[in-house]
Amino acid sequence: GALYNIVDSIFVAKVSEGALAAVTLVFPVQMFIISLGVGTNVGLSSLIARRLGEKRQRDADADAATGFIIAIFNWCVFLIFGLFLAKPFIGLFTKNPYILENAVIYCQIVTIGSIFPFISICCEKILQATGNMTLPMIFNSIGAVLNGLLAPVFILGLFGAPRLEVLGAGVVAITGQCVAMIIALLCIFRKKHYVTIRFSGFRLRGNVVKDIYLVGIPSIIMMSIGSIMISFMNAILISHSEAAVAVLGAYFRINSFLFMPLFGLNQGSLPVMAYNYGAKNRTRLLTAYKTAVSLAVGIMIVGTAIFLLIPDWLMQLFSATPEMMSIGVPALRIISFCFITTAFSIVTCAMFQALAHAIFATIIALLRQLFLAVPAMYLLLKYVGINAAWASFPFAEFFSFILTVIFLWHIYKKEIKHLGEPAALD
Repeated sequence: GALYNIVDSIFVAKVSEGALAAVTLVFPVQMFIISLGVGTNVGLSSLIARRLGEKRQRDADADAATGFIIAIFNWCVFLIFGLFLAKPFIGLFTKNPYILENAVIYCQIVTIGSIFPFISICCEKILQATGNMTLPMIFNSIGAVLNGLLAPVFILGLFGAPRLEVLGAGVVAITGQCVAMIIALLCIFRKKHYVTIRFSGFRLRGNVVKDIYLVGIPSIIMMSIGSIMISFMNAILISHSEAAVAVLGAYFRINSFLFMPLFGLNQGSLPVMAYNYGAKNRTRLLTAYKTAVSLAVGIMIVGTAIFLLIPDWLMQLFSATPEMMSIGVPALRIISFCFITTAFSIVTCAMFQALAHAIFATIIALLRQLFLAVPAMYLLLKYVGINAAWASFPFAEFFSFILTVIFLWHIYKKEIKHLGEPAALD
């Protein structure tokens, strides 16, 4: 989803500022689709992995089938939104006829076509719960590559293709997602895995749905907070200039691409940690966690270097105006100082979820993205200036990092340290 969005935005920006604005207005809706899909299936993946670790094969199989039913239900919600609520929603943000018309079209396409990412993500998380990271990488990569190849052709009308502009961005996005879904379904149902999905005689059980969302809801909240944060920050930055808002939009698109491998690592490590927690294997649990943290920090060291060394090039991806460049270059450099601590917090929150302590992960997400970052941006912009406003990101991440360490130490002493040891006799 992150790669689809940044590719579409880059080429839509070449159409016009209005076209980019139209796509940007739909960005929170796209984020919520991905948040609901990934968050729900993080809960599913964690549950399946725990069942396998506990040697409860039949329950693991039934849980996997439940995931598909939930995916279809989630799609129905967005289908209704796209058909009946897209225009009223977009109308809350703009009265510009061109932007309104194109944003509604784009919103309807991505919501009505959301069946594709919902099913694809479900397949991805089921496979990851069994330890299979290769197949999800393959079908997601194929969909993303197809989107990247078709986007300039149909958005800009290259090689004799019709110039569809914003409409083309939506069509290309769901085409890539549809292809990824088809391959994902073939991988799930045509190959043998550690779980077998059967719908004959299937009965939806409320306790399974509850167990999925016990872990899934915090994930959904954590991922959805980003769209809420963007809305608040847009309202804050618009008081300075539209260029500042554009910089924020560009940053979050670059951010979503940069953090994509980190979240992939995060979601891949979660079922491994959940499995070993269910199997009461402390050594493997800690090894999986330490490996994930090391890789995440390594990824973010590279990301920090990119933001520090070539921020001007990153801004130029979005056809930045001189004013955007003057605000955006220092902004990217300032924000990058929090990347390494962010990596630690994100992976540690995945372990909290794997150990069924999702409330800790939720608290940290709310703190770092909403309760600290937004007020800090408002105060810094008002009393210091636009460059200082971007320091709200490192400020929020630093204090969230401290709280993450405190929670980690608490869980280690209470549960992990004694994992697998025989209970003391009364």
